[in-house]
Amino acid sequence: MAGPELDEAAAVAAALAGRQAGFTALMDAHRDAVFRMARGHLGNEADALDVTQESFVAAFLALHRYDPARPLRAWILRIALNKCHDWARRRKVRRFFAFALPLEHAAHVADAGHDPEQALASRHEVSRIHATIAALPDALKEPLLLCALEGLSQEEAAAILGISRKAVETRIYRARQKLSHLAEG
Repeated sequence: MAGPELDEAAAVAAALAGRQAGFTALMDAHRDAVFRMARGHLGNEADALDVTQESFVAAFLALHRYDPARPLRAWILRIALNKCHDWARRRKVRRFFAFALPLEHAAHVADAGHDPEQALASRHEVSRIHATIAALPDALKEPLLLCALEGLSQEEAAAILGISRKAVETRIYRARQKLSHLAEG
């Protein structure tokens, strides 16, 4: 366990010194977790990619304020959650402008799938699952994503969210109940 911690500490030091290798190592280590969190929170891959990028830009700009006594992943995931909240607040404006694009732009979009029916069914199911999770209230969604998707312990999720471990446990239970009711309906 000391090896990855030393590697991460070295990557942080390299990034703080302005070396690209440090930034790259940190992105490689945490990009997937941030993306999964954002996709689970927003329910949309394109938005999740944008939020992932915004999260790392914010993290790198604030890296000098990072406390090495805390887990870096938890720090970055907290930044990502804040970016998800910001993104959700701006969603209405982005939707308005997205609908304002000319229709001729759609003529250049091609479907690259080999089996259109299966691909469509799969995309619909994945989209439905993401939308169902994204529809959960933040208080239920965030502990569920941190523990179930990211594999963090309830204690780690509690530290990121600033709540008790018992609150995390209760919220995950309620989120799962709500998801099962939504899936049945």
